[in-house]
Amino acid sequence: MKFEVRVPQLSDSVASGTLLPWRKQVGETVARDEPLVDLETDKVILEIPAPVSGVLVELRQPEGAVVKADEVVAVIETGESRVVTASTSKPVQPTAPVTPPAVVSAPAQKAGVPLPVVPAAAPIPPGESRREPMTRLRQRVAERLVAAQHTAAMLTTFNEVNMQPVNELRQRFKAEFEVKHGVKLGYMSFFVRAVCQALGQFPIVNAAIDGSDIVWQDNADIGIAISSPRGLVVPILRRAQTLSSSEIERAIAGFGQRARETKLTLEDLSGGTFSITNGGVFGSLLSTPILNPPQSAILGMHTIQERPVAENGQVVIRPMMYLALTYDHRLIDGRDAVQFLVAVKTALEAPDRLLLEGSPEEHR
Repeated sequence: MKFEVRVPQLSDSVASGTLLPWRKQVGETVARDEPLVDLETDKVILEIPAPVSGVLVELRQPEGAVVKADEVVAVIETGESRVVTASTSKPVQPTAPVTPPAVVSAPAQKAGVPLPVVPAAAPIPPGESRREPMTRLRQRVAERLVAAQHTAAMLTTFNEVNMQPVNELRQRFKAEFEVKHGVKLGYMSFFVRAVCQALGQFPIVNAAIDGSDIVWQDNADIGIAISSPRGLVVPILRRAQTLSSSEIERAIAGFGQRARETKLTLEDLSGGTFSITNGGVFGSLLSTPILNPPQSAILGMHTIQERPVAENGQVVIRPMMYLALTYDHRLIDGRDAVQFLVAVKTALEAPDRLLLEGSPEEHR
């Protein structure tokens, strides 16, 4: 009996995907749920598994083909009525060849010296260049960033926070926290909870524009920007206002691992009402983050740097971090944006309540 392998259902915001290299070829046996091919969308890479165990007898779509949800890409035959071997079957040939990255040309050969083999991903020699197609994710990121620049009235306000209270609290409780919850106590739980408190005070920062309407959000669905092998992804920490510090740290650690393994799902990346991006992990001292439409605001964290500051009339050295809030000035007034950022700063500089177990809502 033959079974069709179909593209899984995609989200409303993802219309199609591109097939990456097939992991199996015609004539090979496959096990049920074994990954056959990866589908690259403009958000995530999805695995297309075998629906049954059997022999792969047909590839309907080649590597590089753009396919839509429920489209048939391969056929598997079960039972012993047909035996296909790799030696008698040929893999499907692309109808239109996929252009590979251009190979860097090698320098002229010297007498008696063999030319080295230069792979496509090798460093580019001086005076040479290399061309390769953008991934769907990079294309989508580029489109969204340009759209944000063209549609929103973006403005950025800055402040700085003394991270010494958070550092001291982390040092005091990090060992106990890890033993109790099985996850490290990082900075992000403090920032997420501080943001949730501030969003409760200034809900306009969590709202969005839809045509001529304002869409108010009951939940703080916080996007956490994470670097992955494919580029920047922003999985969503849903109902963050209801999460404890340990739940936040565990969820973010899970996002990071799945991002590295390219196993984030469309559900992980859909939605979001506010985003946090941490350029500080790469050493950024100050930047102006760009909105993630249709969200109206994004908080940028930066590297912690010891600097001299005035404290009680004395110059002291403190671990300081610059914060940047980019917001859509069409919706959010400067007063609300500035006060929101001050509320985040205030919460971080008196962080004891941020570490309490239970949701931020319970400790307001």
